[in-house]
Amino acid sequence: MSVLALVGNPRSGSRTLTVAVEAAKAVGQRLDRLGAADSYEVIDLSALGPHLLSPGVSTGVEVALELVAEASVLVVASPTYKGTYTGLLKAFLDRLPPQALAGKAALPLLVMGDARHALAVEVHLRPLLVELGATVPTPGLAVVEADLPRLDEVLTIWSERVAPQTNATLCTLM
Repeated sequence: MSVLALVGNPRSGSRTLTVAVEAAKAVGQRLDRLGAADSYEVIDLSALGPHLLSPGVSTGVEVALELVAEASVLVVASPTYKGTYTGLLKAFLDRLPPQALAGKAALPLLVMGDARHALAVEVHLRPLLVELGATVPTPGLAVVEADLPRLDEVLTIWSERVAPQTNATLCTLM
C-alpha cells in the first residue's frame, strides 16, 4: 500500500508542501505499524502548473496522474485561498476521470492563516474528493499557521486518530 501527498500550492517549497509531506509520513508510519503502508510519494503541483492548462500532453502531468491512480492513501493538501482550495489543485483533479479515486482513502488537509476558515476542509475539499470516488474516512485536517511551530505534535495527534480509521477503510475497500 502506498501513501501519496498531493500538494496544490502554486509556490514551490511552500509551507503546505512541508505540512503535507510530514502528514503523509506521520499517517504512513502509523499505517506501517498496523502492517499497511509500504511506500510514500509526493506530487508537488507547483512544478506542473504551467502544463496543467496547456492543450498538449505533458509527461509530468501524466506521471502524476498515474501516481494518483496507483496510490492507496492520498493526503490531498492545499493552502486556503479565498476560503477554499487552490485552482491549481482543482485543475489537476479535473484531469481525473469520473470515479478515478474509487477504492482509495483520501485525507483532506488545508493550511490556513486563520481558524475561521477551518470548515473549508469539510465544506469544499471533502466533497470534491468524494465526487471523484474517494472514501474520506475521517474529518479533514485544518492546520492554522500559528500551529506550524508545533507541527510534530499536531500531526502525531492527527495520525494516531486517522490511521486506524484509514486502515479499516482500506480493508473494506480491498
